[in-house]
Amino acid sequence: MPDYSYKEPLRLAEQLDERGVMPDAAVDALTKFVADARHVAEDKGCTSVLAFATSAIRDASTSDDILRRVLIECETELVVLSGEFEARLTFLAVRRWFGWSSGHLGVFDIGGGSLEIAAGSDEYPSVAWSMPLGAGRLTREWLTSGPSPAADEVRALRRHVRAEIAESVGLVRRGGELVRAVATSKTLRSLARMAGAAPLSEGKYVRRVLDARALRALLAELETLGASDVAQLPGVSTDRAHQMLAGAIVADAVLDLFGLEEVEICPWALREGVILQHLDRM
Repeated sequence: MPDYSYKEPLRLAEQLDERGVMPDAAVDALTKFVADARHVAEDKGCTSVLAFATSAIRDASTSDDILRRVLIECETELVVLSGEFEARLTFLAVRRWFGWSSGHLGVFDIGGGSLEIAAGSDEYPSVAWSMPLGAGRLTREWLTSGPSPAADEVRALRRHVRAEIAESVGLVRRGGELVRAVATSKTLRSLARMAGAAPLSEGKYVRRVLDARALRALLAELETLGASDVAQLPGVSTDRAHQMLAGAIVADAVLDLFGLEEVEICPWALREGVILQHLDRM
């Protein structure tokens, strides 16, 4: 669906301190990106802009100030999506991608600041929620000993993640067995590629999955590697390499606790959900 993509790795979720304050340099980078993105959109002929923000701005204690600055300096209103709404829009994108024949869907999305889970049999999910289990956030808060996290940090993070996710399993199961379990987001796409899924060069319509057994083997490997080594693995960008261990811990917990042998990778996610809803309203 998107005709053109313009990206910049800001890593905002990692830069919030324990009080939720975002440093000035991060706000400067965000403001510059919004201004640049607006110029790119205009150059591509766009007549309207849908600007939205997710967990990093949601969680920032200075979010009102950040949004006001972006509005004044970039003439762009950033709409902050709630975690539940983010999960619902991602589910909509996945439903449209796979169609009604996919039946009762379960959708999992690991972002920088949060994990979104949604499930249902309709176009929008019957259950949807967000947890503060994003790969960037967990790396910042739990894996603090350097490029190669200590074993006790990894164990502590694993316990924390599984305790958080376990509380949500019953909510999904009460809606019935999942006909199709789907994963979205860059983190899960990268993990799938690292675990043997086809590269993007083979086309977006190739079926790609993240297999539970392959993921467990990958997780064991990631626990022994530093970020520079992870960056050499297939499908990993340099700016995300340091987050992949935390992302793998969350993904492993999701597949294990929900009893999934695999999750299928969907190329559409939140961005497409925002566009689809906008088109529906038009």
